[in-house]
Amino acid sequence: MNHRLWGAVFLIFAALAAGPAAAEITTTATHALLMDADSGEVLWAKDAYTPMPPASMSKLMTIELLFQRLKDGRVKLSDTFPVSERAWRERSGSECFVNIGDRMSVENLIQCIIVVSGNDSTIVVAEALGGTVEGFVTMMNRRAAELGLKQSHFVNPDGLDKPPGQLMSAFDLAKLARHIIRDYPSYYRYFGVKDFVWSNIHQPNRNPLLFNTPGADGLKTGHIEASGYGLVGSAVRGGQRLIVVASGMASEKDRADEGARLIEYGFREFRRYVLFKPGDRIADAAVFGGAEKTVALTVQSPVALTLQVDSRPGLKVAVRYNTPLRAPLAQGTRVGTLVVTAPDSPGLIVPLYVAQPVDQVGFFGRIVLGIKALFGSR
Repeated sequence: MNHRLWGAVFLIFAALAAGPAAAEITTTATHALLMDADSGEVLWAKDAYTPMPPASMSKLMTIELLFQRLKDGRVKLSDTFPVSERAWRERSGSECFVNIGDRMSVENLIQCIIVVSGNDSTIVVAEALGGTVEGFVTMMNRRAAELGLKQSHFVNPDGLDKPPGQLMSAFDLAKLARHIIRDYPSYYRYFGVKDFVWSNIHQPNRNPLLFNTPGADGLKTGHIEASGYGLVGSAVRGGQRLIVVASGMASEKDRADEGARLIEYGFREFRRYVLFKPGDRIADAAVFGGAEKTVALTVQSPVALTLQVDSRPGLKVAVRYNTPLRAPLAQGTRVGTLVVTAPDSPGLIVPLYVAQPVDQVGFFGRIVLGIKALFGSR
């Protein structure tokens, strides 16, 4: 008996023919992406892997480094950072109007950066955490490498084009946003703050999604001449969270309209389909030399896929393993894979495990198997 034969059991959830073609998404953005926040799956993309000037959207990395230190206890919200002359003199673009010589609490600085997009307050944080702005930039690039942001390079903490050379892809921005949402739930709430007052100046949040899109709660806008108007946004509805990135729009209005339109499209056209739960009996695999002739195969974590609704009819699931399995088998032994495919989807490959132990057949049973093998080979 050839125990290395590669076998496959197909479980078809829909017709074998592929479903209708996925709907085409158009946008005026030059770089754009929709991501499922739960899985990190890219649902749709337009030139999303090309590095581009991210403008103030790159402040997400500055905030990530601050959130990291809040989470591990190196920094507290009540801690205060000094405002240097360099920070006070930073008058380019958005500012929180910090005052030289003041000490600002970390909590106020977070809101100055997230809500107001203050370049001056970004310098305050960079100098406090990195010693110098240049030292902080080194930290940004090191942290980007740790997070797997392969299409990002930082030259400053604020996203301005001085010096030039700050680059991030739409994919890296979405990946960083997902990391912030998932790893810093206690601090992510600041992205939903709609306005902030500092130095007696009231300023609204720059993120238009907070005001025009149900379920929106973050993240960050950006604009410099080299990149146009950009947005990293997120919204959650019915337990499903989407992340949108769009850059290269011509105006604030275009940014607001396109951001909202892409989020609405995502929630309308994509669904999260839960296929299996841990412990579900996915398939029965044949067992050679076991006290049982078959054993159930299962998964150890939920199997779910976010798809365009039009792609759902073409979804297919295949169970693959070396057949037959050889006893004894311990519960939890990895023995195969679950392959999920669908039109216009990268699909999934998930490990399959033995659901319950299977003992080897007894002495006399092995003799019987030997005799069967002997006569079966003639």
